[in-house]
Amino acid sequence: MKASLLKFPVLLALVLASGAGLFAQQAPPGTIVTHVPAETKTYIGSPSLAILPDGSYVASHDFFGPQSSEFVQAVTRIFRSRDKGKSRQQVSTVNGAFWSSLFVHKDTLYLLGPDRHHGTVLIRRSADGGATWTQPATRENGLLLAGMYHCAPMPVLVHNGRIWRAMETAHGPVLDWGKRYGAMMMSLDGHFTGWLEGNAVAAPDGSIVNILRVDDRSSLDEKAAIVRISADGRRAAFDAGKDFIPFPGGSKKFVIRFDEKSGRYWTLANIIPQSFRDQYPKRNPATFRNTLALMSSADLRSWQTHEIVLQHPDVLHHGFQYVDWQFEGNDMIVLSRTAFGEGAGKAHNNHDANYLTFHRIRKFRELEREKE
Repeated sequence: MKASLLKFPVLLALVLASGAGLFAQQAPPGTIVTHVPAETKTYIGSPSLAILPDGSYVASHDFFGPQSSEFVQAVTRIFRSRDKGKSRQQVSTVNGAFWSSLFVHKDTLYLLGPDRHHGTVLIRRSADGGATWTQPATRENGLLLAGMYHCAPMPVLVHNGRIWRAMETAHGPVLDWGKRYGAMMMSLDGHFTGWLEGNAVAAPDGSIVNILRVDDRSSLDEKAAIVRISADGRRAAFDAGKDFIPFPGGSKKFVIRFDEKSGRYWTLANIIPQSFRDQYPKRNPATFRNTLALMSSADLRSWQTHEIVLQHPDVLHHGFQYVDWQFEGNDMIVLSRTAFGEGAGKAHNNHDANYLTFHRIRKFRELEREKE
């Protein structure tokens, strides 16, 4: 990271010197929400973050890995902070929740996602800030889609009187990762192989689009896909000539939200800086997760990279990934699935996270003005 980055009010940006001390860092940057040792072969996944009406933060994560129950009945843990993320308390454990999104609608907290890896989609409600949850069993009390579905903790959008959430079917026709997925919006008919973890976003013209991660291993020049959705949510349109867009970090999960104050769309994405491109020119772009950058756009098609906010020089065993985040006043609060060294040891790899960490990017809009 160049020295000029340090003048910006970004909390807990990480710069470590490469060399013999690569794994000597005792703890990851930010506030540790929870930690599971890498040796357990149970890894931290699916960070999601919401702000309750009283200002409290609610965070969630699930468990994946060979010693987890992700393929049978996944487990999600819920944490709450009443002091702006300085401390936190685990308030509940939800059995049968995976890849799930927290969101607040009409002052009530919800959790939406499959019950397991490629599972049935459920929605739960909590009236006490995440301490207790409804138990979906039928279509009348929260069972939304029976079958095999894939997603990540993607944003839930309220727009034109409807709640929108992008997901993917996982029914085939082949069962290989990526190839089995059909991109969809809830109530959507379109199917597109190889795209996943889509964002439901209201475009500048008021229409709904689904902006998806694209698993393309042919180049380190990453891209995203924009699928245009009809107003009733039943039809999808895609033009391969114009709807694949350049998007740094587009081969990994990213979250897009619109900020009314700046009039721009914002995201945090795992970009691939030139130094790492030079070091690993043939590596799968989806496996670069050690650099997290703040980006924004006025039109969802042209994206500007403003600043690197988290970075580690090791590509193989460090990652700040699958981040979820929210606007809070002039700041951006961030929850990261973090793979990081454990004293003299290390994470299993950069994907299999051993930490859940909380971060705050102060006065993030000033970074946008600085680059203008």
